[in-house]
Amino acid sequence: MVKIYFWLAILLGSKCVCAQGNGPGLWGARSAGLGQIGSVLEDDVWAGANNAAALGSLQQPTVGFGAENRYLLPTLNTVSVAAAVPLGYRASVAPVPNVPAAVAAPDAPRYGVVGLTAHRFGGRLYSEQRLGLGYGYRLGTVRVGARVEVLQTSLEGLGSRRVVAASLGGQADIIPRKLTFGATLYNLNQARLARYQDERLPTVLRAGLAWRAAEKVLLLAETEKDVEQAADFKAGLEYQPISVLALRIGLSSLTSQLTGGAGFRAGQFQLDYAAAWHEALGLSQQLSVAWHWEAKQP
Repeated sequence: MVKIYFWLAILLGSKCVCAQGNGPGLWGARSAGLGQIGSVLEDDVWAGANNAAALGSLQQPTVGFGAENRYLLPTLNTVSVAAAVPLGYRASVAPVPNVPAAVAAPDAPRYGVVGLTAHRFGGRLYSEQRLGLGYGYRLGTVRVGARVEVLQTSLEGLGSRRVVAASLGGQADIIPRKLTFGATLYNLNQARLARYQDERLPTVLRAGLAWRAAEKVLLLAETEKDVEQAADFKAGLEYQPISVLALRIGLSSLTSQLTGGAGFRAGQFQLDYAAAWHEALGLSQQLSVAWHWEAKQP
């Protein structure tokens, strides 16, 4: 029983873990390396969990696998899986003079993209399992999405609870291929975990901007607000010295973490690594792999 209270103290008392525990969570090493920013990222299969709207711009079937360890504690391990499947393709459209291609003829799936995600966090004493289904659709410079997630929490000796949380997301290219705005709202139905003290899942709003300052430089900023916590301000920088390599750094104010990482692209594979340093709890690491393939087009 002492061990149970010890791990609960870590899980519930730490601002860092509390910001993610039961909340929308963190998916994918690219997001982790960029200060845990997820609302404005594109071309990432983990968008199925971070912001379903970004699914709408994925053009190829993709699957991803991820693993994370927090603070070198095996009990805080996470494994996750994501998949995205485009539904149909648009016929080729002739270019429109003086109109960016992304606006005149978006190269996006005709009927949107469906995303599936699965996630497990924790160990024998406490664990979370998530299963999510998302959908994203792109229309010109705007993308919209929605997601439903089933979350099960299990605590040894106290049983388990299962709830359903709904989320909405959106992205808009304010300046096509230059400046993008994104936002998500997690648990808009305010799902309840327990009747005791009316315990509910956190309702979390994320909103951010992505600015392509140069061809190789992407600057990101995001704020995250849980209705019961102070706002978290995040910033990230992604630099691509060569086309197959991306270097990343970031920070998060609420969790007092500095992050960094790298991404490697080799053919149909994308490998991402991220590390985060918390001043009190130490090192966390995450690795994710994604594989995409060409779909048959009419």
